[in-house]
Amino acid sequence: MSESTSPTDDLGALAERAKGGDKNAMDDLLRLVHPRVLRICRSVLPYSADAEDAAQEALLNIATKIHTYSGRSSFSTWVHSVAANSARSTYRKLKRTAQAAHNPEAMEKPDPRTTSVIAGTRLDLLEALETLERDRPQMVTPLVLRDVYGLSYEEIAAEVGAPLGTVKSRIHDAREVVRPLLRPKD
Repeated sequence: MSESTSPTDDLGALAERAKGGDKNAMDDLLRLVHPRVLRICRSVLPYSADAEDAAQEALLNIATKIHTYSGRSSFSTWVHSVAANSARSTYRKLKRTAQAAHNPEAMEKPDPRTTSVIAGTRLDLLEALETLERDRPQMVTPLVLRDVYGLSYEEIAAEVGAPLGTVKSRIHDAREVVRPLLRPKD
């Protein structure tokens, strides 16, 4: 790597090669983004095996949907979105399993996977995001990218393909919806 290129530039170039059908580039790309994807999934899912499942799903989505990467944002921002969506999707599946398991006739012993979701430290956030997604789905991705992953407003605007002012407004409005849902219940 030369002094004038950054790892992000190299990742973007590798992504373009993979998008063009270069299988070696795809293998290298997935190997390079795997630690980042796993870290993102672990930040949402408290049980390690669940995070690893979500990370594998995200890597599969990256590989099969790389043709949808438009280049409006950096590739790493796109990876953040894919991984965050995968983690939330895994959470929703686990939640459905946990709700079905609450049927006392069907439950023999607790499943540690569903128990971790129920007891997880991120449960309040995930529930709030589910509520937001149901009522205002266009606000979820900008809020998650900003408040969970710390991306800049400019990166988020590029990722979602919206003007900067719209992104800031969506994040502000999303915080107004989510904030009361995150307050401790008396």
